[in-house]
Order: sequence, then C-alpha cells, then structure tokens
Amino acid sequence: MSTATPTMMPDIAKQTQAQTEGTLDWVGMSNIEMPLIVGAASDSERPVSARIEAFVNLTDPKAKGIHMSRLYLLLEELSNNSSLTQQSLHKILHDFIASHDGLADQAFVKFSFDYLLRRHALISKKPGWKAYPVTVIGRYDNGHMSIEVGVEVPYSSTCPCSAALARQLIQEAFVKNFGSDAEVDAEAVHRWLGTTQGIVATPHSQRSVAEVKISLSESLTELPIVALIDAIEDALKTPVQAAVKREDEQEFARLNGQNLMFCEDAARRLQYTLNQQPHYRDFWIRVNHLESLHAHDAVSVTTKGIAGGFKA
Repeated sequence: MSTATPTMMPDIAKQTQAQTEGTLDWVGMSNIEMPLIVGAASDSERPVSARIEAFVNLTDPKAKGIHMSRLYLLLEELSNNSSLTQQSLHKILHDFIASHDGLADQAFVKFSFDYLLRRHALISKKPGWKAYPVTVIGRYDNGHMSIEVGVEVPYSSTCPCSAALARQLIQEAFVKNFGSDAEVDAEAVHRWLGTTQGIVATPHSQRSVAEVKISLSESLTELPIVALIDAIEDALKTPVQAAVKREDEQEFARLNGQNLMFCEDAARRLQYTLNQQPHYRDFWIRVNHLESLHAHDAVSVTTKGIAGGFKA
C-alpha cells in the first residue's frame, strides 16, 4: 500500500513578485479583537477587551506582500502569555520586524479598550465603576521606539457667561422683591433664596470630554493610565460621577459653581498640569464642550509645542 507524498502548499506572497513594484508605508491589519491583560502603574493588572491595529512597512519593492499571520500570532502570544506593558510593547514591535527580516524595518501597533476604574462619590464615598476609553500606541522607526497613551475623560463644564447672566437676573429679582433702599430682613431673604422665585435663573452646564494623548519618556517603565486620568480629573475639578446620593449631587453643583470654565479655560488647565509632568515628553489636548445652549460644540486644542512633536 503506497503512501501519498504530502503536497507542498503554495505560498503566493513568497513565491511571486509584485505586479507593480514599489515600497509601501504600512501593511497589516485593523479591527483585530482580542482579550488582553493590561498592566498599568499604581493599579493591579486587569483584563480588557481590545481592538488592535498591527502594521509593518514593506521595504522590498518586488515582494508580493507581508506575512500577516505572523503579526497575528505574535499578538496571540501577547494575549495568552503576557500583559500589555511598556516592556511587552517594546518586545512585540521588535518581533514584528524580526518576523519580516528583509521586508520591514518599521512597525506600528495600536490597542484600543475601555479601562474600568472604581471611583468614589464626592461626599458619601459610594463606589461605582467608570469606563475610560484608552488607546496605547507603539512605533518602531529606524531604531527609535516611541509609546503614546491616550485617554478620554468626561467632565461637566458650566459657562461663565451664562453664570453672569443668571446672577444679573437674580439681582434684578431681589430688587423687585425687596426694593433697593429699604432695610432688609435677613430671615426673609434667607427664605426667599430657598424658593424658585429667589433663584430665577441658573447657568447652563454640559457634559464635556477631554481627549488627551501623551508621549512617554524613556524613563517611564510602566503605562501611566491611572495617573493620567487622575491628573485630568484633578485639574478640571468636575468629573462626572457614578453612584451618588443627594449630598454628592449638591457637592457636584458646588464644584460646578466654583469652577466656571469656557473650553479655553479647560484646555489651559490641562496644559498647565501636563507641563508639570517631567515623564511626559509631549502631549496633545482637545477639550469638547457638548453645548446645551448651541446646536454645535465648543472645542479647544493645544499641544506642548516641541519641535517634531504633536500637531494641533
């Protein structure tokens, strides 16, 4: 009984040449879905559901293409046997290039996921989960490695102009109710201020979103996801809440009243805060105030402004 010789399967990418010769900036895959363990500084490792983009360049103008399965299998190895850290990012980018010896000398990988943090209410300290969209990007180019971390942080913004107009209406209502010359009964004023006639107008507030990207210096060995989120929320003072009681809602109203801000104010607060961080080589900030008065949004964008850095 004879045994058939296994047939060698064709490898078109390896055995044929490009129909039209030329180098390519990036070739790879996007929208890869994988579970990952993320290791962030000052937080325990945690699982996330990630979407991934993975690319290398194609330096051989005659090569038919790259070996996409090799990129995918390296990501599988990361998913199954490691965690996403600064160190593992360095390794996978080197492995992308090593797996395409003679074909590529640049690599790119991007991970997008929601990072869940347990946050406590302002006064009652009731705990609740908040999901922060995060992106982690690694690039390898001619021996240089760069890593970026991006987050989106929601907060509340109260318009200073609207607040001033509301105060004017309250002043006018006060004069109408108590007069401008008569002696005022403090108890009567106190009662009046607790009515809808006393507070005849309120400033408009809106949910807002700060999008921030940072480029890490080589001195950082861990991903500063939590530290970055904390710095943004501390600078803006009015992060949206999870679980709240009435005392928390009241404190939130107080914080909004004491932190009136246009989008320019919010961007400058974040700019100042990130400029104090020596381990952030560069940063890019976009604040979006999702207007409740207008049908459009108010936006401000700024960067650290270093040569060759992020562009607005």
